[in-house]
Amino acid sequence: MAASGAAVLGAPAVLAQAPARVVVVGGGFAGASCARALAGQGFAVALVEANARYVACPFSNGVIAGLREMEAQTFGYAGVEKAGVIHVPRGAVAVDPQAKRVRLDDGAELGYERLVLAPGIDLNFDAIAGYDRAAAELMPHAWKAGAQTVLLRRQLEAMEDGGLVVISAPANPFRCPPGPYERASLIAHYLKTRKPRSKLLILDAKDAFSKQRLFEAAWTALYPGLIEWVSLSFGGKVTEVDPATHTLVTEFGSHKADVANVIPPQRAGAVAQAAGVADASGWCPIDPVSFESRLQSGVHVIGDAAIGGAMPKSAFTANGQAKVCAAAVTELLAGRQPQTPKLINTCYSLVAPDYGISIAGVYRPKDGLLAEVDGAGGTSPLNAPAEVRALEAAYAEAWFGTITHQVFA
Repeated sequence: MAASGAAVLGAPAVLAQAPARVVVVGGGFAGASCARALAGQGFAVALVEANARYVACPFSNGVIAGLREMEAQTFGYAGVEKAGVIHVPRGAVAVDPQAKRVRLDDGAELGYERLVLAPGIDLNFDAIAGYDRAAAELMPHAWKAGAQTVLLRRQLEAMEDGGLVVISAPANPFRCPPGPYERASLIAHYLKTRKPRSKLLILDAKDAFSKQRLFEAAWTALYPGLIEWVSLSFGGKVTEVDPATHTLVTEFGSHKADVANVIPPQRAGAVAQAAGVADASGWCPIDPVSFESRLQSGVHVIGDAAIGGAMPKSAFTANGQAKVCAAAVTELLAGRQPQTPKLINTCYSLVAPDYGISIAGVYRPKDGLLAEVDGAGGTSPLNAPAEVRALEAAYAEAWFGTITHQVFA
């Protein structure tokens, strides 16, 4: 506690003496990566993050399915601090872009020359009738890794064999587009091996989803008759829930679940709204070269909160955007224009512990957004042999180990 208190008290003074001052809000893959990159350029950087430990969403579906423990998902900020970043263990509650100041939840303020917001997502609890924070304790979303992840796992463990698991998937855009379908796959693996008379139903607010052909082929091969997907056109959009009875209501009828996982629509984290960098969509429009907000000068937005055009919201994306943003901020603080970037994204999904699939893309600025470079990406082969699927599962594990070490170690 003494060290944390010193960090808060010392941060304004240290930043005031620095050759350039950058404040980064949010300590996930985007914020921590950007802060480290900027500190490596010799700038005094404050990372405003209230939590002492970060719980990673990638691979958290494995925790739900009983394949991993939460400790494997949890990382501290000691490595970030050793890299020269000042960790301010407070929440950011307001931003004054004109005065260039960030107000913290204890009333203290930090000044900046450039501000980088990486607030991630907030869940829109107004989007589905009956679904609020209290309802999430009965019908967990588990879309922010941590207590909700464990809650969903415990509910699956407590369910009787022969029960029905229902997952409600939101419309685009949302964090990790393949995430609900990886979750369905790994829960199906758990049911197949532990509770084989059970079923899983996906109610979807979309008519198509990421890596759909790969997922559906895997479901047919690994989990025949276990998973049912209901699209938007066939009544998949959940419009109302009754937490007391675990009932999900669509335009076409209602479904009573033994375990209900409701993933609601999302928007940029609250500080983005407070800073005035989110538009009517709830997300943050940015310049695709510098990631500077189109609504507030001197403020950059990276990661899940940003409108990234064709670039999906993922940890790989967040890490890449962080590095591009750090390079742009470095140039802008030196009075130079940033170079036009190219960014990549690779997203692995596990369908079973030894069965991985992936999608990759390359992106560059075009017409004010990030556009996919034609022919530069693709997905896993549809008819790949088991050896290839096993290799992709191993690649996924290696990627997670590499990125978490790079960001937090």
